[in-house]
Amino acid sequence: MSINEIKNLKLLYVEDEEGIREYAMSYFNKIFLQTFEAKNASEALDIFTKEEPQIIITDIKMGNISGIDLIKKIREIDKNCQIIILSAFLDTKYLLDAIELNLVKYLSKPITHNKLYPVLLQCAQNISNLPSEKIFFNDSFYFDLSNKKLINDTKEIDLAKNELDLLELLSKNRSRTVTFIEIENIVWYDSAMSSNALRVLVKKLRKKLPLDTLINVPKIGYKIKCI
Repeated sequence: MSINEIKNLKLLYVEDEEGIREYAMSYFNKIFLQTFEAKNASEALDIFTKEEPQIIITDIKMGNISGIDLIKKIREIDKNCQIIILSAFLDTKYLLDAIELNLVKYLSKPITHNKLYPVLLQCAQNISNLPSEKIFFNDSFYFDLSNKKLINDTKEIDLAKNELDLLELLSKNRSRTVTFIEIENIVWYDSAMSSNALRVLVKKLRKKLPLDTLINVPKIGYKIKCI
């Protein structure tokens, strides 16, 4: 596993103590290009939903919602996210709960580079070993759901964030029509969606896909045509 493969992964760090969080983030920012921080479980869940980090490092005790409860909610959404729990002490009850949640590691504080970095390497290796899910539009044109890449005959096609969000949503729900409301909630999660903005987005995405791949279902939404 090369340093380049690790740095391109997204990491979310959850810690309610500001001083500890700032110190840890200065370390993580040296390893990863995209890092996110949260001071509590509610904020972390919101970031996870929007940014979809592949690695989460969380403290175990945080206000009203514990790190364990946060992980349970995440596991309802994502079974493959790599999760590391940090704790000032090893609590047997928490440890037993953690085992059932498919964690990469349960580490006791204080955390050092020599203790944490090998676990980050393990996370990256686990991610690279996950099977890819390729949605084919024709024999050589496909969308790799696992890696979020649109490929045409081995060449990757650049996608803007909203194009990627729409394509991913349609690909995950390729067996049905995705409604306008669903598109607004995912692609325009922080603002209102206008009909003109959607038309422009669809037009741009259609230009990057094979002909007749993106289908409009009048008054309902859109669907993706796969082979």
